[in-house]
Amino acid sequence: MPRFSARVQVSLRPSVLDPAGEATRAAAARLGVDGVTRLRIGKSIEVELEAVDQDAARAQLELLSDRLLANPVIENWCLEQLEASGGTAA
Repeated sequence: MPRFSARVQVSLRPSVLDPAGEATRAAAARLGVDGVTRLRIGKSIEVELEAVDQDAARAQLELLSDRLLANPVIENWCLEQLEASGGTAA
């Protein structure tokens, strides 16, 4: 069965406050890095899975992202990359 590797990017919804991002932006200014007007922190999740084809892999990744990797109340997610790895995808 083909293996697929993927990267899921999870970020806070624009309406959600990001205290860690604001603290990091302020720290950048203290370091002398001027001009950072907005900084938001998210997470990047790398997944490798086996599936019969790319469509099945995408469906599994969407389920994982919707129900496990992101909190749908405060976070958005996007599938940044989906490629066959370690073999040829059908």
